Amino acid sequence: MKPFFSFVKIFLYPFALIYGAVVWLRNRLYDSGVYSSIQFSVPVITVGNLSVGGTGKTPHVEYLVRLLQYQFRVATMSRGYKRRTQGFQLADADTNALRIGDEPMQYHMKFPDLTVSVAEERITGIPRLLQLRPQVEAVLLDDAYQHRSVKAGINILITDYSKPFYKDHILPIGTLRESRHAYKRADIIIVSKCPKDMTQAKADEMVQHINPLPHQQVYFTTIQYEQPYDMFTREAVNLRDKNAILVCCIAKPEPLVNYVSNMAKDVHTISYADHHYFLSRDLEEIKEAYTNWDTQNKVIVTTEKDAARLHLHADKLKEWGVQIVVLPISVAFLFNGHALFDSRILSYVEKEVAENREYLLPE
Repeated sequence: MKPFFSFVKIFLYPFALIYGAVVWLRNRLYDSGVYSSIQFSVPVITVGNLSVGGTGKTPHVEYLVRLLQYQFRVATMSRGYKRRTQGFQLADADTNALRIGDEPMQYHMKFPDLTVSVAEERITGIPRLLQLRPQVEAVLLDDAYQHRSVKAGINILITDYSKPFYKDHILPIGTLRESRHAYKRADIIIVSKCPKDMTQAKADEMVQHINPLPHQQVYFTTIQYEQPYDMFTREAVNLRDKNAILVCCIAKPEPLVNYVSNMAKDVHTISYADHHYFLSRDLEEIKEAYTNWDTQNKVIVTTEKDAARLHLHADKLKEWGVQIVVLPISVAFLFNGHALFDSRILSYVEKEVAENREYLLPE
């Protein structure tokens, strides 16, 4: 198999060169000032990555929301991947995942006081957001590391522990959207999905490979699973005595499958493509798997992101009379990194908000 993959890489190499050249030229035009980046009056924090999907941006955005929401009026802005709408959208009481996308819908369901918005072009989306919600004091841009038309105050780059950017290659040979050197634009680099028992020696080794610039800070985070809850009643659920049908549509389901397998008595997994929107035939497949599984104390388990899309079929799912359990995740900083990270984020936002408030005060 290895010679075959070597042949494929050789075949794809010219395409990688062309793609890389186009991306390099675009970045060069921004670096030289031919293309301009706009800085807004509110503090803007970008969370993104160099690779295509699967690094854990969503729980890191949620971490920032929790950090900031009790001091400041916070808004998120995402592209709204795979939504059925275009242009700027602001979440409201009638919003669903088809309108704004599954991850923004997850934010909307999880944080009732959060202003959630989507826009393909952040350069026009942010002014629209501030026009409709002038009270917003800080904006978190989700998956916008390559969106250089907006000049963020802090750029956070997330890279996966299992495939850090310095071991990856540019598309289509690898999964990088731009060259490894683009890490230099980051202010903060987070190595995500690390083992909970990661050693300091391993962290030091990765920092050496990353080779951060003097102004860059490197952090390490791990995924932790939170208390499962009923999708409709939101009551806590214990999976210890359950037999679980795990329904997931995520890029890298293996850690989730392993966790649920360790928690529940037995697990049957039904997996779909990342960000998959459930069709009637999918629901029939899930219901059939549940009905035909000859065991007691059965539940359906899914992720928060998948639950955001399952809610589109809430009426039908309620008719089943089946308990659907949602398994939330969050991130935790290793090596006590949260204190320094929190301090840097809060100091930046506090300073910007204070300056803006002073500017807006009448003379």
